[in-house]
Amino acid sequence: MASVAPAETINGPAARPPSNFWALAEGRAIFELGAFFMSRGYLSTLEGGDGHTVMVLPGFMASNSSTRPMRKLLRQLGYDAHGWDSGRNVKVDDFLVERLRAQVANLYNTSGGKISLIGWSLGGVLARELAKMHPEKVRSVISLGSPISDDRNHTNARRLFEFFNGDEPEVMRDGKFNGLNQAPPVPTTSILTKTDGVVHWRGSVQQPSKTPFENIEVYASHIGLGVNPSVMIAIADRLRQPEGEWAPFEPSPVHSWMFPDTDLS
Repeated sequence: MASVAPAETINGPAARPPSNFWALAEGRAIFELGAFFMSRGYLSTLEGGDGHTVMVLPGFMASNSSTRPMRKLLRQLGYDAHGWDSGRNVKVDDFLVERLRAQVANLYNTSGGKISLIGWSLGGVLARELAKMHPEKVRSVISLGSPISDDRNHTNARRLFEFFNGDEPEVMRDGKFNGLNQAPPVPTTSILTKTDGVVHWRGSVQQPSKTPFENIEVYASHIGLGVNPSVMIAIADRLRQPEGEWAPFEPSPVHSWMFPDTDLS
């Protein structure tokens, strides 16, 4: 039985951030980091793909340091994995967007083929919007606990985000970043956890799309998503798919216990 709940239109309760309990429990991410290093030998044996280029975008207030363990693993699996060239992810403005577009174009031109984008939290929002701008350069998008909703009430970080970016960030004033819940025209995967203490899981559920899409639930914290072994297994599985041959995630029998088979509606 697949452990991936189907993506459906969300008609549930009004948007709200995660409970204080899960927010205070985010410290458990340290155990996920420990599990990552303990299972590193096994993770390095996961099936690799064609070695295409992958760009990893960090979450809000984070930098490339947070994605270094993931990128090292991806390189070990044979991928040409890169961080972003934009320092700490704080201010979402036109300068950042143009810098990211230039990096996507450079990686595309250098590699000679489409690239995959992986974004953690706010990084996933940026990855999806970049794919909307340049679908001809992007092969697939994987977001980790990303608030892919136009309602910021799904996240505990709303006030901090608006402190640095205002109620209407510069990119929105320019007509971009509207309709965040609309998937880009490339295959998209949203990896989420119902025990997320920063972004409510409902804010990470993808809406139905004409292009391939899926939601994968894992047991994780928000801060631990970038190192959680089950997330690494899902990412490796998604990246190894041949271009143009996307199929929904189906965990192997040995991994099925890591992926809850629950209702995301």
